[in-house]
Amino acid sequence: MYPSDYRYTKDHEWVRVEGEVATVGITDYAQHELGDVVYVQLPKPGAKVNAGESFGSVESVKAVSDVYAPLSGEVTEVNSALEETPETINKDPHGKAWLIKLRLANSSELAKLMNAAAYEAYIADQQKGTSAP
Repeated sequence: MYPSDYRYTKDHEWVRVEGEVATVGITDYAQHELGDVVYVQLPKPGAKVNAGESFGSVESVKAVSDVYAPLSGEVTEVNSALEETPETINKDPHGKAWLIKLRLANSSELAKLMNAAAYEAYIADQQKGTSAP
């Protein structure tokens, strides 16, 4: 379910690294928890982001949630298509609904992120902890 070539955060962001560029989005689990996405706020190209800090937000019919940078770097591109069609996040969270692309500042930060198997285990643990008996 979760692409094996991506890395994941405990805040439910994903990142795919190709050379010096990282593409960032939110996971299927995150979009499911949010519900219908109606608005996305993203930084401008050229903005600097630090790993673990908020770089934007996703608004759904349920709530507004911050989106956190999995890695540090400079925003080189934003997915401006999401301004017109934010619901793409609900339809294709690991593909067309990427949020930003970063030029990496420190590729060693990647080692702190989870692989797909670890992320799936993390989600399973979270669901056990929040489900009613």
